[in-house]
Amino acid sequence: MVSVAIMGHGVVGSGVAEILLTHKQKLFASVGEEIYIKHVLDLREFPDSPIADRFTKNFEDIVNDIDVRVVVEVMGGVNPAYDFVKRCLLCGKSVVTSNKELVAAHGAELLQIAKDNNTNFLFEASVGGGIPIIRPMNQCLVANNVSEVAGILNGTTNFILTKMINEGMEFDTALKLAQDLGYAERNPEADVEGHDACRKICILASLAYSKHIYPDAVHTEGITKITLDDVKYASIWGGVIKLIGKVKKLENNMIDIVVAPMFVPYTSQLSSIEDVFNGIMVRGDCTGDVVFYGKGAGKLPTASAVVADVVDCVKHLKNRKYLFWADSDNSSVIDYKESVTAMYIRAKADDRDAAYNKAKEIFKDIHILENKDAAQGEIAFVCEPMKYSDILNNIDTLNADGVKVESAIRIGDL
Repeated sequence: MVSVAIMGHGVVGSGVAEILLTHKQKLFASVGEEIYIKHVLDLREFPDSPIADRFTKNFEDIVNDIDVRVVVEVMGGVNPAYDFVKRCLLCGKSVVTSNKELVAAHGAELLQIAKDNNTNFLFEASVGGGIPIIRPMNQCLVANNVSEVAGILNGTTNFILTKMINEGMEFDTALKLAQDLGYAERNPEADVEGHDACRKICILASLAYSKHIYPDAVHTEGITKITLDDVKYASIWGGVIKLIGKVKKLENNMIDIVVAPMFVPYTSQLSSIEDVFNGIMVRGDCTGDVVFYGKGAGKLPTASAVVADVVDCVKHLKNRKYLFWADSDNSSVIDYKESVTAMYIRAKADDRDAAYNKAKEIFKDIHILENKDAAQGEIAFVCEPMKYSDILNNIDTLNADGVKVESAIRIGDL
C-alpha cells in the first residue's frame, strides 16, 4: 500500500479523491499496490465525505508523516502552495500538482529540489487539464527538435470567441454567459487578459527548450478589444480569431514567445476547436505537426491527469522519473517588438480611397479585405510579415495622417 495526501478539496481535489476511491481496482491493476488516501488538507469541514475522518487543517500532519510518499497539491495560487510543495520535496516526498501558476513561477527551482532529493515533481494537469501534453512532449516526442508550440490554452476565452463567431454575440454578452455557466470567474481578468494562457505557454516553452521561461518575459494580450467587426473580417480573410499562446525557436537559438489574439486560417486544425475545448500543436522536425485536443478544464478531466501523475510517482518511488529543465534569466527570449508577423489592421478615415493609398505608401504590400457591410470610411487590410516594432511605427504614422487605427491583430502562421 502506498499512502498519499491531497492538499485542497475544491473542484479538482475532490475529483482526485473521487477517482482514487472509485477506480481503486483499476489503479491497483496498474501499479500492483493500493493507493491509499491518508490525509486531505482543507480548512473546511466535509462531514458527508466517505473519508471525512482523514481530513486535517494542519499541513504538518502531512509533511511529518513518513508513510506519505506522494502529495497532491491542488490548492491553486502560489502561497502557501509553494512553501508546502517545497517542504514536501525536501523531505523526500514526490509531489503532483495541477497548479500552473506555481509551475510557471517556480518550476525550475522545484524540479531541481526534486532532482537533488531523488523525488518526482510532476504537473501534467497544469496545462490543458485532461489533455495529455507534458508526458507526450517529454517522452513520445523526445526524438524531435521542437521548432514551435502553439495552442488554444484557455477554455473561457475560446468559449467567448466561439459565441462571437457563431452567434454574433458581443464580447460583454458572451462573457456574461460564460460566467453564468461557470466557465468564467466573477473576476475574469486572468482568462480574458491572457494571463492564464501565458502561464501555460511558459510551461510548454520551458519543457520544449529545457530552460525556464518566466511569465514576465512574455508579451501578453487578451481578447477584451475584439469586436464583431474583427470577427467578420477574419471570416473574409479566411479564418477565425483565437487567443493563441505561441513559442518558436529561431535560427539563432533565441526564443520568440507571445500570447495574443490571432487570425487562424480555416486550414489550421486549431481553427475548428470551439467552446471550452483546448488544442495544442507541437511542431517537430520528425513528426511534423501533432495536435492534442480535449477539455482543458473541469473536475474529472483535470483530476484524471493528476491521478495519472500519482500513478507515475508510485511506479517511480525508488528510481526518479526524468523531467527537468534548468533555470534561466530570460535572456534567450527576444523582445516582442523584434518578433516578425503579418498583421490585420482595421481603421477609419474621412476619405476611404485616400486612406488605402496612405496604407499602401506606409506598409508597401497590403492585401485589402473587402466588406460590403463596412461602415462609412472604414478600411481593413493585412500587411506582409515585418518586425512588430515597424508595425507599431507604421500604425503611429497612419494615426498621425488622419487614418485612425481601431484594431490590429496578428496573423497566425498555424
